[in-house]
Amino acid sequence: MSGEYDDLKTSYDRIAASYAEHFAGELDHKPLDRALLHLLAEEAPHGSIVADVGCGPGHVARFLHDRGVQTVGIDISPGMVETARRLNPEMTFREGSLLDLGVEDATWGGIVAFYSIIHLPAGSLPDAMQECARALRANGLLLLAFHVGDEVLHRDEMWGVPVSLDFHLLTMERVAGACAGAGLTVEMTLERRPYTAVEGPTTRGYLLASKP
Repeated sequence: MSGEYDDLKTSYDRIAASYAEHFAGELDHKPLDRALLHLLAEEAPHGSIVADVGCGPGHVARFLHDRGVQTVGIDISPGMVETARRLNPEMTFREGSLLDLGVEDATWGGIVAFYSIIHLPAGSLPDAMQECARALRANGLLLLAFHVGDEVLHRDEMWGVPVSLDFHLLTMERVAGACAGAGLTVEMTLERRPYTAVEGPTTRGYLLASKP
């Protein structure tokens, strides 16, 4: 992978430790996110594996793991994977991306992707949803979280470290359309205002889809 993905990997490698310091405990302050993850844990096919794609330091996978869900964390950044393994040594993390999950068809009972579709190269959201649909087993669930909008925000610095990161804000219609185009059934969509004490100012969107 090259171009935007090279920048993405390099940038998150550089800030992996700082990112973990700032975000590893973020779910403590996000009740809706926790509620939706509880829902996924309860509704995903019993005994199946749930993949946290774009796992960062592994806090979402950790949340599910602590509720009895067998999880695997996947991230495009080797630095993030190393950080997640260090913080969660009893759990499984490996490199991969939304466009190449690296598993056989119908492997997982669930996929959660919190704020990772926002880093997809322009125009590749439908391909990513096709890849998720391929990896899900029948009745498997896909839970997405993203920033709502129709613009691209760029950061060239985070915590004093130079980066090159694009954040693609997405409309609910666009995300739902990509899921439907991949043969997934959209079960739920919702939006919320940001938790201003702990988040940036963007509206947050959530979508839950299932594989027939």
